[in-house]
Amino acid sequence: ELRVQHRYGVVFRLSAGLLRQATYTTGRMGVYSSLFDHFTSADGTPPNVLMKCLIGAVAGSIGAIFGTPADVVLVRMCLDGRLPLKERRGYKNVFHGFYKISKFEGAATLLTGWRPTVVRAMFSNASQLASYSQAKQLLIHHNYMTDNIYCHVVSSLFAGGMTTLATMPVDICKTRIQNQKILDGHPTYNSAIDVFVKTIKTEGFFSLWKGSFAYFIRVGPHTILLFVFLEKFKYYYLKSRKD
Repeated sequence: ELRVQHRYGVVFRLSAGLLRQATYTTGRMGVYSSLFDHFTSADGTPPNVLMKCLIGAVAGSIGAIFGTPADVVLVRMCLDGRLPLKERRGYKNVFHGFYKISKFEGAATLLTGWRPTVVRAMFSNASQLASYSQAKQLLIHHNYMTDNIYCHVVSSLFAGGMTTLATMPVDICKTRIQNQKILDGHPTYNSAIDVFVKTIKTEGFFSLWKGSFAYFIRVGPHTILLFVFLEKFKYYYLKSRKD
């Protein structure tokens, strides 16, 4: 019975993960591509690296706001098994999570942790999207590579590394805020800064990057697949418009 519950739990958590990606990733990539094209000069010169970072931050913040409700449910579903039986929330799927949170905690709870989520997304996309675009631009400009899948993979690996360094501290902050408990009417953390202060004080400064290699192992393949597929979709889309 436990195996069956675990198996179904994985499937139901997948619904939250998929919805989060559908809202957050689609939004940020669409905004970034549109802004990147807008700030590309008439002669084809792309935006400079600072502008890429700014565009990435804006795109990430917009995508994060749309993705926060699914992210809240996803975090809770992933950590539900660690709680005592009486404290488990028991969301069956992402939409059941939306329903229970809205009914018992208020719809505004779906935006719990939106500030650190937006900050995390700004750091993540400013580093991931900008570093990918910049790495690809430099590799092609200096004739190290041509605009092909190998260039996309190398640029993606660089972007994955930059994303790991930039976002792990903010990611830890976001997760702890979203999963915090209310004790005697008071939350565990008062703010994002409070999370950093308490974490550094009790666990040390470098605990903010604890598990960075495992994080990169997760982020690296995801980043590669993201940009490889994006480049392919973009190529066939532009080709279809020409035809």
